[in-house]
Amino acid sequence: MTASTTSRHTALHDRHAALGASFTDFGGWDMPLKYTSELTEHRAVREAAGLFDLSHMGEVRVSGPDAGTFLNTALVGNLAVIAVGRAKYSLLCTPEGGIVDDLITYRLAEDEFLVVPNAGNAATVAAALRERAAGFDVVVADESAGTSLVAVQGPAAEAILLGLVPDGQHEAVTGMKYYAAGTVTVAGTPVLLARTGYTGEDGFELYVPNAQAVPLWDALLAAGREHGLVPCGLASRDSLRLEAGMPLYGQELGLEVTPFEAGLGPVVSFKKEEDFVGRAALEARRDEGVARTLVGLRGRGRRSARSHYPVLAEGRRVGEVTSGAPSPTLGHPVALAYVETAFAEPGTVLEVDLRGKPETFDVVPLPFYRRQK
Repeated sequence: MTASTTSRHTALHDRHAALGASFTDFGGWDMPLKYTSELTEHRAVREAAGLFDLSHMGEVRVSGPDAGTFLNTALVGNLAVIAVGRAKYSLLCTPEGGIVDDLITYRLAEDEFLVVPNAGNAATVAAALRERAAGFDVVVADESAGTSLVAVQGPAAEAILLGLVPDGQHEAVTGMKYYAAGTVTVAGTPVLLARTGYTGEDGFELYVPNAQAVPLWDALLAAGREHGLVPCGLASRDSLRLEAGMPLYGQELGLEVTPFEAGLGPVVSFKKEEDFVGRAALEARRDEGVARTLVGLRGRGRRSARSHYPVLAEGRRVGEVTSGAPSPTLGHPVALAYVETAFAEPGTVLEVDLRGKPETFDVVPLPFYRRQK
């Protein structure tokens, strides 16, 4: 086990240590990297189910009569129109159009939302929301420190949950649509259950107070054993999200990136009435086009590209890899990269400089992997 160098532990840290996890620093948290092997955990999620501790993520509750209108000014998406019990992916941007964070927002009631930012950005997002709330009749409460988040991801996720949910609530699970959420009792504990995830598989995310995290984790692990569920660390979570073509903040997204470069232009709602932060800058970027574009790359050889490796066209540098790995599911290397827009069309043949040895990669549509429904 790698020695801990960070001070922030989730409520489940002792459980991870007891399971033999190796740890890594992520956003200032000491998180499990893997328990056995990344490959085993990756395949378990694709073929059965995996259990993740995501308690390092943030939770910011926004409530009050102006909650919907306020979020429409603070975020680029149209949050005010989503129905109670549904969720929406959105972005918090700077006035210049750079991405402060990508996040999911759940509408819990007409005047109540739960915003879930990334781990390393939780405090920044909470502070930005408080600052942008001036003049609105809303309360912004950062509940990150007291909330745990556990995810069950994979084709067996629903069956595992049904074994822990009272019969009278089974329909609430089976009938829950993708990007929806509601309160359900799991292993005797009321949880906010959401059909969301970051792996490309069907699955659920469960929000509970920290005091309930250990019994919930233990119950899910025990109930999932017969379905092939295994605990999974951040290593497999990263390779799963890469196969699913999902961007990672700090890799594909950041303050220097606009939604249009990252392929997230449809997330920005220019039709809503509110003058949201970044609107003028993003309208200008939309109209003038982008010089670089995020693309998917498929390697023809066996060697994988890694973050920051140069992307070449006829020997000239035209971009840079942001994430790359061998795909356990597809059997060939995959990567995400920003390239000059002229080289972003699927079918374009490029090279990646793998430490002095160019290797051929093809631009391909995203995602690399899409689950069968």
